Amino acid sequence: MRRALLLLAALPALAHADEGMWLFNDFPAADVKKAYGFSPDAKWLEKVRLGALRLANGCSASFVSKDGLVLTNHHCVRSCLEDLSTPQRDLLSSPFVAKSRDKEEPCAAFELNQLVAITDVSARVLAAVKDHEGAEFQKRLKMESAQIEQDCAGGDRKKRCDVVSLFNGAKFHLYQYRRFQDVRLVFAPEFPMAAFGGDPDNFNFPRYGVDMALLRVWEDGKPRSTPEALKLKAGGANENDLVFVAGHPGGTERSRTIAHLELQRDVVLPWALLNLAEMRGRLDQWMQGDPERTRVTRSRLRSVENGLKAYRGRYEALVAPGFLDQKRAEEASLREKAPAETKGAWELIATAATAQRRLHGRFRLLEVGEAFQSELFGHARMLVRNAEETAKPNGERLPEYSDARKPFLLQQLAAPAPIAKDLEKATLTWSLTRLRNLLGADDPLVRDVLGRESPDDLAAKLVDGTSLHDVTARQEVLDGKRALDSDPMLVFAKNVDAAARAVRKQYEDEADAPFKKGYEQVAEARKAVLGTTGYPDATFTLRLSYGAVKGYGAVKPFTTVQGFYDRLTGKPPFAATEPWLKAKAQLKGTTRFDVATTNDIIGGNSGSPLIDKAGDVVGLVFDGNLPSLGGNFGYDGRENRATAVHGDLIYTALEKVYGADAVAKELKR
Repeated sequence: MRRALLLLAALPALAHADEGMWLFNDFPAADVKKAYGFSPDAKWLEKVRLGALRLANGCSASFVSKDGLVLTNHHCVRSCLEDLSTPQRDLLSSPFVAKSRDKEEPCAAFELNQLVAITDVSARVLAAVKDHEGAEFQKRLKMESAQIEQDCAGGDRKKRCDVVSLFNGAKFHLYQYRRFQDVRLVFAPEFPMAAFGGDPDNFNFPRYGVDMALLRVWEDGKPRSTPEALKLKAGGANENDLVFVAGHPGGTERSRTIAHLELQRDVVLPWALLNLAEMRGRLDQWMQGDPERTRVTRSRLRSVENGLKAYRGRYEALVAPGFLDQKRAEEASLREKAPAETKGAWELIATAATAQRRLHGRFRLLEVGEAFQSELFGHARMLVRNAEETAKPNGERLPEYSDARKPFLLQQLAAPAPIAKDLEKATLTWSLTRLRNLLGADDPLVRDVLGRESPDDLAAKLVDGTSLHDVTARQEVLDGKRALDSDPMLVFAKNVDAAARAVRKQYEDEADAPFKKGYEQVAEARKAVLGTTGYPDATFTLRLSYGAVKGYGAVKPFTTVQGFYDRLTGKPPFAATEPWLKAKAQLKGTTRFDVATTNDIIGGNSGSPLIDKAGDVVGLVFDGNLPSLGGNFGYDGRENRATAVHGDLIYTALEKVYGADAVAKELKR
């Protein structure tokens, strides 16, 4: 992996093997033709674009039947499973199979987005911010983006319109989506099978995860007709086959400057690693020996462990010997050849990085909310800010409260999900304690937050005293029937909001705005010197990557059902659940289980369809291998691998393990 990153640093202008998370409106079809003998045409790209979906909570998915059936990962729907669970019905311990459509259950907080149009609005946005810097730049960017989004959505709640910054601010595209908010659970296996192998197998291959789930989009009281659905094919994804991944990679930093990478190495990643490591210890300690605590905590713990391993991989990539030295040489060469009008870009970015170093801790604690780890606090903050932001003109609001984006926020507040109060107290106590430890007991903000109370006493008072666990109470606040000073959690959220808003504004004006301005100029320099801009860094928007089914080293590209049973120890995380033990005699040992490919992916691609050249789904992406963790900064096709549930295993699980025959039949139509 380290050798690969050095190579990437030395040759930034070239695509390496199957590297690239490509825009659908700028896909290198000729390169695919040259490498694999197949060129996706406009019709093929449109079919895949309409079949691919985004889960607004951070995952990807795809339509796979004509009646709105959606394929994604189990780990992408865990929050829905938790919301639908009770102490008497644990949907993480047991499989969920809706035997008929009237048995499908709502994922009330879920929103699915289907990309229907992409428009280049660069000229309009760049004209609005031209010759402006700092706070004025940020203000004009927000206002122009909000106006474009409002014009696009036109007040239609079924439309979602996002202005997306590409190439770090050099281009801006308007993404128009169909918004689906009636999403229902159809099928999910047990958590132990979806996450088989636990943390030891996470980001490894060979792999035996059944990380799959099925949802359905409903509209106007019935399943939505989706003729654009992709077909789920059994028997595909053979070794060396060309395959595509259509999904929504969350973010990469492959075009960052040295100052920005050093910021990641020195501040951002160490902060994240320390936070997650402490959170993992606290959660693990809190849930030990208590079945109910384990039930409400294990999914969160798994997410924390996943994040910890992912961030550690990124950090190790940045500290690999020689990596930044090679990046410095690349940057020096580019700066020397850059047009005169762009030569100040690197100093501007360095100034922004210095500002972020200074602001990062308080920004994460206060605005990101790491100091207030509580779902109830999150509801309170949304309600407090909604009241304030709604009173402003649309273009002056925080972007997440603009008219075009507000439906998703309102959906979160209206979702009747259960909230575990004991866990709320535990996480809020820990995060308030961390705030005091990091800023010091004498910090004015800490004194304002805690007063004379201990973190555990304050957390208990807020959680026990609030009524925001009740969706009716939240709706009354939204409707103005209940005052913001009527609830202790609302009062608390309002009291800390001024400090959070202040550090957010500082961050946006002193770090984010100059970053955008600087990278706009760096992109122009790259274009002038290298003659191409290639693909932009990931932005949680729809991208298409191409690659092949391929192992690496001595590792084969497939695992099998027989390999799964051979891996069992009878103890977690290598224990099979009862349905898999009962079905063993019916299953063919040679059936392919999981598959590795060279596709270039990153976090956010979870749930992406693995697609063959016919445009059919042949697998379901759910992970990468350990070398892929450095994919935030570079790609090496010799070692980087995406991991997917094979199409054969999807049908085998539905038909022979879980008895989901009706769903399997629907998928085959």
